[in-house]
Amino acid sequence: MRDLDELFAALSRAGFRAQFRLPDKDLKYLRDKGLDTVLRHADDFVAKRLAAAEPVNDGKQTPYRGHPVFVAQHATACCCRTCLEKWYRIPRGRVLTELERAYIREVLGRWLSGYLSGPF
Repeated sequence: MRDLDELFAALSRAGFRAQFRLPDKDLKYLRDKGLDTVLRHADDFVAKRLAAAEPVNDGKQTPYRGHPVFVAQHATACCCRTCLEKWYRIPRGRVLTELERAYIREVLGRWLSGYLSGPF
């Protein structure tokens, strides 16, 4: 899996990925609930929408809004199996391992924590 510093540098150069910002409503939710709670939600979303070998509606299973994790998934290319394969070399067609799921959580946590540590 990619080094996080290298990954985030590459994401910042990817026009589509770099355009994502956490809306005020989602930022308030993140601050109110806390990062740990939001990342538990992320664990659930990844388990239900991304971890299967062939997720239902792959490529369209992650909404663009409605929860801070959804925005983070698109910003970090953790939104579908195609993006996971392209950005992280995690192959499609098999269930995500626990290590891969933990790595995705770490990626999402790093992106979200940027909103808690300073102005965006």
